[in-house]
Amino acid sequence: MEDAPVSTRSSSSTPDPSASQTASPSASATRIWLGCSGWAYPTWKPEFYPPKTSPKKMLEHYATQLNSVEVNYTFRHLPSASTIDAWLAQTGPDFRFSFKAPQRITHIKRLKECSDALSVFYSALLPVIRAGRMGVVLFQLPPNLKADTTRLATFLKEAAPERTATLRVAFEFRHVSWFTDEIFDLLRQHQAALCVAESDELATPDVVTAPFCCYRLRKSDYGATDLQQIETQLTARARQGDVFAYIKHEDTPKGALQAATLLTTLRAK
Repeated sequence: MEDAPVSTRSSSSTPDPSASQTASPSASATRIWLGCSGWAYPTWKPEFYPPKTSPKKMLEHYATQLNSVEVNYTFRHLPSASTIDAWLAQTGPDFRFSFKAPQRITHIKRLKECSDALSVFYSALLPVIRAGRMGVVLFQLPPNLKADTTRLATFLKEAAPERTATLRVAFEFRHVSWFTDEIFDLLRQHQAALCVAESDELATPDVVTAPFCCYRLRKSDYGATDLQQIETQLTARARQGDVFAYIKHEDTPKGALQAATLLTTLRAK
């Protein structure tokens, strides 16, 4: 899959590794990265993983079926450099890792006074950044955090400063008060994406605010018609830029199998 050149954001509190994303030998016009929000699920055997797949081999097999993963582990813990090195070694050069921002930033500090926490978080991601394997950094806000333009603007100055080298940063708002033109314009100023997250409780408007798009597909069930609509939606967005999409993961392998089938269909186009 083709990957547009992207390097890391830098600010006074954030390291700048001067990395860039590189194009994959298997580049195609679609530029779509698709996966689930995790891979370490023994209950995905034998439908998704072969029956004898060990936990240490799960990511390696996952990467043969899907080309991206959203790492939710970072919401509560930051991985060591050796752990990330192992992840990189188990996946190919066109595989992308997206990471959920720590709860300390989004749920405890609630985007306030986050300079140190951002620096620690971005520093932990340096091996992925330097390897050119970064997908999206997702800031998922709590459902009870209502829109606050001033708070978001202040946070974006550090998390995604204007006119600097950039990571792909996306925001998942879970209160409807955020879905306004004022917020969308603010995201555009920083080339930060509105994460289009859908669930049984809330649907985010599909508004483009960045040179890339991010989707989190979290409904309890997706039928054949739903998947066809998702295929059409992602294909259309990929004509404008890179697309990262993550289908709901559960103890059953249904979401992973649907994502793998969808990716195969998209690659065949």
